[in-house]
Amino acid sequence: MHEGIEDFTMPGDELARAAADALRMLADPTRLKLMWALLQGEENVACLADLTGARPTAVSQHLAKLRLAGLVTTRREGTFVYYSAAGHHLRPLLEQALSHAADVTGTPSPTGH
Repeated sequence: MHEGIEDFTMPGDELARAAADALRMLADPTRLKLMWALLQGEENVACLADLTGARPTAVSQHLAKLRLAGLVTTRREGTFVYYSAAGHHLRPLLEQALSHAADVTGTPSPTGH
């Protein structure tokens, strides 16, 4: 059946597993908000806690998971650690997810869409 579909491709097992792992990391409201904030620019834990309304210890734990998943990077400056998105390739994914959620819930999206 798929042979008749021009340019049909299927991701390999390793790629599908890695993509599912990344989506699983983002399937938490706090982690999604953290990634959204980090796509705007780098921040430290205290600022991210303030932005997300979560406790700093919880933010640190979420950031550790996101870092292990390769979604965020760190930069140390003195005693402060600054976090940033590992790349802006996740921005369209988050924009689409937030836009869809805004449509479903009838609430405004931070994406403006």
